[in-house]
Amino acid sequence: MKPEIDYTLYLVTDRELMSSATIEESVELAIRGGVTLVQLREKEANSKAFYEMALRVKEITDQYQVPLIINDRVDIALAVDAAGIHVGQSDLPAAKVRELLGPDKIIGVSAGNLKQALAARAAGADYLGVGAMYATGTKTDAIVTEKGELWRICAEVGLPVVIIGGINEQTITEFQGIPISGAAIVSAIVAKEDVEGAARNLKDLICRIFTAPLCL
Repeated sequence: MKPEIDYTLYLVTDRELMSSATIEESVELAIRGGVTLVQLREKEANSKAFYEMALRVKEITDQYQVPLIINDRVDIALAVDAAGIHVGQSDLPAAKVRELLGPDKIIGVSAGNLKQALAARAAGADYLGVGAMYATGTKTDAIVTEKGELWRICAEVGLPVVIIGGINEQTITEFQGIPISGAAIVSAIVAKEDVEGAARNLKDLICRIFTAPLCL
């Protein structure tokens, strides 16, 4: 059975940006501040290092009963029994990921437009990461998704939508009224000196400006 997922405050890790000494410290502080879902994203680590890191991070997420999503790597997700996986448009196709993971894991797919979002739904995605909503240093080649396109995705696809790309304390307020399910945050949490406080402030802000299903 698939786990229940709260997408409200979705942390995406980045060791190059984090202020904490270790990835484990960064994740734990963020969860203590209110993060509801963690995606472990590692573009540079080799397979053994990624696997060992994922095991350590999963010990923390399990302790706080927060689901762990692995970015891109189906093998790592299976090896550590993560809650699921997130794939981009240039990664392994979502339909093949579903075939490999089976019916009980969560699959997220990045989508920048309605066509990609509909294809992700047809392939078995459980949620969408929509963006980039703004230009960002972590995705220098990302194409910005207009808010009108975000509205169309939310209205027509029928899957939980998590916005990503340049989301912080200032930009999140610009999405008030749009029926998203959460916000994926990178530097606005992990790069802050007070990681726990940054997460708490964002969670409080999101819960003030959004309605159901967030923060119920």
